[in-house]
Amino acid sequence: MVVDTTASTAAPVTGTVAGVPFLALPPAVTTAAPAPLVLGLHAFEPPRSQAALAGAVPMAPLPAWRVHLGLPLFGTRLPDGGVAEINRRGAHDYLLDLYGPVVEQAAAELPRVADELRSAFPVADTPVGLVGVGAGATAALLALAERRLPVGAAAVINPIVDPAHLITARERRTGSPYQWSDQARWARARLDLTARAEALTGTGTPVLIVNGGRDEVCPPEHGRALHAALAQPGPDPAAEHALRHIVVPDLAHAIGPEPGLQPGPLTPEGVLTDRALTEWFHLHLTASQQVQAPTDS
Repeated sequence: MVVDTTASTAAPVTGTVAGVPFLALPPAVTTAAPAPLVLGLHAFEPPRSQAALAGAVPMAPLPAWRVHLGLPLFGTRLPDGGVAEINRRGAHDYLLDLYGPVVEQAAAELPRVADELRSAFPVADTPVGLVGVGAGATAALLALAERRLPVGAAAVINPIVDPAHLITARERRTGSPYQWSDQARWARARLDLTARAEALTGTGTPVLIVNGGRDEVCPPEHGRALHAALAQPGPDPAAEHALRHIVVPDLAHAIGPEPGLQPGPLTPEGVLTDRALTEWFHLHLTASQQVQAPTDS
């Protein structure tokens, strides 16, 4: 692990953990006890870096470490050839050469990242919180569905619930039809979160789904479909409060300004989104862990 130790304890901490660049925000309240951990994954669109994600959803009042991670093939992990190589991969096969590999690797990296962060920061040895935007939201839900690590609560913004929706939006933008191979259909099935709803509900993890009312790539009806697939009627009234879908009216697919590499000013719709995530993790992550924490007798 490499950490920038020049930052003060109240300032963001940057570094690399398990080969993944990160930006960590300390808990709002400093105590001697370890604090819960929330891991964030950014999007392909703004916010497209860990710093930009930290600015878009700072969750400043949360008494938890918020550690935002850089996606594979982004930032310092650009491949040889840089952005031109990324564009080439996207043009050749967006699902198999770019989107799918990034989402799969981001989900696979989370367990080791969490383990190494616990050895470097005063982080509680309790289930983590997961935050994701766009493709980062897909990676977070994939890790949850496949039980890659214990998760206490998750919140996803504009999640790409089915790669076919993303491909359709890209076809509209480029005017070029996508060629669906057997391998592409298999990759789509793996990343179709609505179809994998049973695996997600089986974890019992509280999930918040946030959609932007102005998102043309992942419109609110996609989030509603995922919410409906995850909703499981049962005898436990508390289960109703462990799943929520909200629509932020003026939020677009990109939740920050271009180029999306640095934090931008919070917009009114950004404030509403940040507030929803903060309240969700207060309720389902930090509060529950405070109840479970041992007390002196």
